[in-house]
Amino acid sequence: MVLRWYTLVVDCHDVRKQAAWWAEALGWRTIHETDDECVNIPGWVDEDTLKDLPWERIGPGMVFVPVPEGKAVKNRLHLDLAPHTSQDREAEIARLEMLGARRVEVGQPAGPAWTVLADPEGNEFCVLSSRDS
Repeated sequence: MVLRWYTLVVDCHDVRKQAAWWAEALGWRTIHETDDECVNIPGWVDEDTLKDLPWERIGPGMVFVPVPEGKAVKNRLHLDLAPHTSQDREAEIARLEMLGARRVEVGQPAGPAWTVLADPEGNEFCVLSSRDS
């Protein structure tokens, strides 16, 4: 038996804004949108692609659900994002900042090969050095 990583659930105050922000940041699309839940999937995913992939090879989506409380401490789990070697890493970070991300200090060492950012509701994520795989 093989389990599949199905979704990453993001608790937030404004599910529509968070889903839209992450869709724009990742080049994904929102396929379900209500005040109680929004679902994002990779932009390249379509029905034909999914029917040809084995269950365990289908990547996860992101689900945004409302919670009443605000974020209080550093995330215990976060996303690591990486630009391709053909992309300008600093330009990608600047693009995310223009969308509303901000640089944050979480105790990372000086001069790491990653930059820690937070989305508009304060959820930390990292932008790593450029990669080709």
